Amino acid sequence: MLIALFFSLLVSSVVAAEKDSVLPRLTDTKAAEAFIDSAEVVVIGFLEGEESPGYQQLVSAAGRVHSVPVAVCTQKEVWSHYALSSDTIALFRKADNHQENLVIATTKKLEADGLVNFISVNEVRYITEYDQVTAVGLFNSQVKTHLLLFANKGSDGYSELKGALGAVAPDFTDKFLFVLVNGAAKSNSRALDYFGLKSQHLPRVGIYDGDSDTKWLLPAGEISTERVRHFCLSFLRGELKEAKQTEAEAKTEL
Repeated sequence: MLIALFFSLLVSSVVAAEKDSVLPRLTDTKAAEAFIDSAEVVVIGFLEGEESPGYQQLVSAAGRVHSVPVAVCTQKEVWSHYALSSDTIALFRKADNHQENLVIATTKKLEADGLVNFISVNEVRYITEYDQVTAVGLFNSQVKTHLLLFANKGSDGYSELKGALGAVAPDFTDKFLFVLVNGAAKSNSRALDYFGLKSQHLPRVGIYDGDSDTKWLLPAGEISTERVRHFCLSFLRGELKEAKQTEAEAKTEL
């Protein structure tokens, strides 16, 4: 009886493991579009099959990056819809309507660790917390203007401030990337210094324009959805030009 029970549990665990190793299949363009629309960031392996280079590595990476849904598509007509002609692992993100392609044939060393890094670096969301990893994706985006919330993570009202930005960010897709900068982290002191801020001054909101290497600060006061939206609109209308910093500064990443 015990042997039978043990064998039953063993078989169940193997079946479960096999099930977990299978990525969802997208069989047509409609399914791919629905999958891409299902989350802020998704990854699709446009691969010919399970024997294709990159498939097992993608399965492994998917098991380690739980915040990003991963699927696979073997249908060539769907590939062409996304301007792909060979095996490619593509990351789609809503924050800037961007498709980041990792072409298998041009990747020198394809490993699960590398795919995890590819996903983590490019996991730019409507609101992205700034650190050394996400900075790469933020500064590589074609959207060069960042709306920054400087706040001490874990402080009173932090969640409410994040919520205020979250209500605004989707309205400015392709215009701004919304970034959280934790003022309590020593690694972010350079970003605070660039805006002339100290941890005790927070929370504050600023705009950084990468094209002109220029910054603006929202005047101190309540940080509300309405004020942040007006701040963004004022920038887009060119109404913040007089607030530009006039002193010469070396161009730098935050």
